[in-house]
Amino acid sequence: MTIRVRFAPSPTGRIHIGNARTAILNWLFARKAGGEFILRFDDTDRARSRAEFADGISEDLAWLGIAPDIVQHQSKRFALYDAAAEQLKDGGRLYACYETPDELERKRKRQLARGKPPVYDRAGLNLSDEDRAKLEAEGRTPHWRFKLSARAVVFDDLVRGEQSFDLTSVSDPVLIRGDGSYLYTLPSVVDDMDMGVSHVIRGEDHVTNAAVQVDLFEALGGTAPAFAHHSLLTGADGKGLSKRLGSLSIEALRAAGLEAMAVVSHAALVGTSDAIVPHHDMGGLIDSFDLGKLSRAPARFDEAELANLNARLLHETPYSEIAGRLAALGCDAGEAFWLVARQNISKLADISQWHEVTYGEIDPVIAADDLAFVTGAVDALPDGAFDETTWKTWTSAVKESSGRKGKALFMPLRLALTGLDHGPELARLLPLIGRDRAIERLTTGSG
Repeated sequence: MTIRVRFAPSPTGRIHIGNARTAILNWLFARKAGGEFILRFDDTDRARSRAEFADGISEDLAWLGIAPDIVQHQSKRFALYDAAAEQLKDGGRLYACYETPDELERKRKRQLARGKPPVYDRAGLNLSDEDRAKLEAEGRTPHWRFKLSARAVVFDDLVRGEQSFDLTSVSDPVLIRGDGSYLYTLPSVVDDMDMGVSHVIRGEDHVTNAAVQVDLFEALGGTAPAFAHHSLLTGADGKGLSKRLGSLSIEALRAAGLEAMAVVSHAALVGTSDAIVPHHDMGGLIDSFDLGKLSRAPARFDEAELANLNARLLHETPYSEIAGRLAALGCDAGEAFWLVARQNISKLADISQWHEVTYGEIDPVIAADDLAFVTGAVDALPDGAFDETTWKTWTSAVKESSGRKGKALFMPLRLALTGLDHGPELARLLPLIGRDRAIERLTTGSG
């Protein structure tokens, strides 16, 4: 069997970290099995779907490292859905209903008041041709419901284990709206059948839909794929992310300067039994991927944890992988500079500051009561080219001549050389600053 999965976003906006996690899990599963990944745009809502959003989603996935094997648009497949709808009508499984939303709400409230579950009463099934003609003469247009089987649907969820749903406790779902447009369910099932989707990996908010879809697959003469419903992301506080999804869109995370593989690593590993560590490419994530590692407990997305993961990834990135991007930033000063500076950045854009500190024009910070000490330290600089022994040799000599030690010794020199009270190890940074720049900075303000 060919393993085939799909990611089916609606192009009514950009994808956020929750959507991306679903896409990443599908991608890893497909690649681990040597299968295929389908990007299928759920763009049947013609009023809200936008080509620019579809393009943006494709751009977001490409940035994450996901290249679909197949791309489909549901808006181009209506003939298939129409044929499936006719098949269901002919089989007595799709029937017309004429209630208005207000009438349905009143029915629901009456059922609840009587202590009954608010399940649709199938009044539409009892309408005669004359009844339907009369209702349509009043200007009503039908919506169409799928008649569910009177049975329990049982399936083995690859994350949640055995699931059982009694379809008699569920309202017959509307598949076609009164304006003739399709809701999500029918196109999704028809496409999964037509495209040979073997596994549906999605959020647990869809788990109750699965039983209805199993029944619909079988009504259309198909077999349902395997299901895996993963937990949804919450914030670090355990609350939902719904109010913050704009700032957590993949577009926004990219604009904030995060590394794609930091986002992928976090999304792939959060909510699993694996430690959340940075991966520099998909290879390791693919090798270790297993749906069985996904927990049923809510997966907590922590922006601070992602920021820390991003920094860790950069701190481990070899020069060979980053040289081109450093050049694009105008900060490619060679491997030695990268290895010194990378430990002090949390985002790649931060490298510009350390490039300027090392090679640019800075404002040395020399307090008045440190001026004589700093100026005098110049005389103790060792002869010859600077290397990683220079700092220790120099500060030892300055300590001996000045009597200063600890912070009183090191901090004035750091402030004079870099203008900052923090940064890379000066033993490694000083050779990059070089003798001429070091002397110029140490003697600034000496008069």
